[in-house]
Amino acid sequence: MAEGAAEAPAESGGGSDSGAGAPERGVAPIKPQYLTTKEQFHEFLEAKGQEKPSQEIKLDISGKLYLAPLTTCGNLPFRRICKRFGADVTCGEMAVCTNLLQGQTSEWALLRRHPCEDIFGVQLEGAFPDTMTKCAELLNRTIEVDFVDINVGCPIDLVYKKGGGCALMNRAAKFQQIVRGMNQVLDVPLTVKIRTGVQERVNLAHRLLPELRDWGAALVTLHGRSREQRYTKLADWEYIAQCVTAASPMPLFGNGDVLSYEDANRAMQTGVAGVMIARGALLKPWLFTEIKEQRHWDISSSERMAILQDFTRYGLEHWGSDTQGVEKTRRFLLEWLSFLCRYVPVGLLERLPQRINERPPYYLGRDYLETLMASQKAADWIRISEMLLGPVPPNFVFLPKHKANAYK
Repeated sequence: MAEGAAEAPAESGGGSDSGAGAPERGVAPIKPQYLTTKEQFHEFLEAKGQEKPSQEIKLDISGKLYLAPLTTCGNLPFRRICKRFGADVTCGEMAVCTNLLQGQTSEWALLRRHPCEDIFGVQLEGAFPDTMTKCAELLNRTIEVDFVDINVGCPIDLVYKKGGGCALMNRAAKFQQIVRGMNQVLDVPLTVKIRTGVQERVNLAHRLLPELRDWGAALVTLHGRSREQRYTKLADWEYIAQCVTAASPMPLFGNGDVLSYEDANRAMQTGVAGVMIARGALLKPWLFTEIKEQRHWDISSSERMAILQDFTRYGLEHWGSDTQGVEKTRRFLLEWLSFLCRYVPVGLLERLPQRINERPPYYLGRDYLETLMASQKAADWIRISEMLLGPVPPNFVFLPKHKANAYK
């Protein structure tokens, strides 16, 4: 019979090849070196499916203005304000990896992203490689971000004593396992935020940076202070300049004391890839505009009040407009006002620019609102909140969380 002349029988449920007239089924002639078993075939595909894609996503934010992840004050409504004034990169508040793994709603809320945040990352804090890697894996599957940052700068005792935040700078083996483990499971770039070191005169960053580069960090931000130093002295930008060389070719961002476009220009002269702005944005979120337009903005009290109105509106959208939402918005507004009162209007200064370590003296503004905004008393911050959100509940008390701004 000529080849192909036999009619193929209809397939039966059993799929048997036996029986008269059934054609022989052959095997395609594949070269021996490519042959494998069914088990090995599926094992190979499964293993490859779990590998990182060969086309890795790059994080190119050189020269961009980066709003620091700020605990309490760096909430979504505040980030929206900063985006409007020109912040390029934003990052969620520090989230504790164990809380995320336990499914705490309040912790997951810290990872929420607003549509205006076009370059957005989240920051994780943790002390152990297994939980940090597991958390990174979970985030990789569940949220849309452009990068994930590891917090190795948090100085507070609660975090430090558990081996997280700044303490990782002294725990090189664990630090390495965390960076390598997270980098392995993430499809987006991994970044790290560190300090100069733990103790005041013992700099560690220059030694850690080449290692972080080798472990797989895409970018590092260096805050020019040690844990011990807190805010007692100015940030050490000379040391940050030395660290640029140690980190190269990995980009290094610098952070510390930028409150004017002159400060930002000086910072960029150190060779850093970009500048991260923290307290400067809390004192005056229009700082991003000042840097981009290279000018001092003598912003009026009514313009500043309009910013607070926008924050209030964003807060009610984010936290809800019921009683609970109103009071949550008020609490976060008051936390922010405890920083905003330290801004001195440009038109009142004898010498420009204001420096971040200069505490304002008592002064009378150009109108009542400007004077009220300069008050360092919580009772006056509450009064401003009442202008925006109505009267406070009975027996209302407010104490700012951050000791750095709870001064008399």
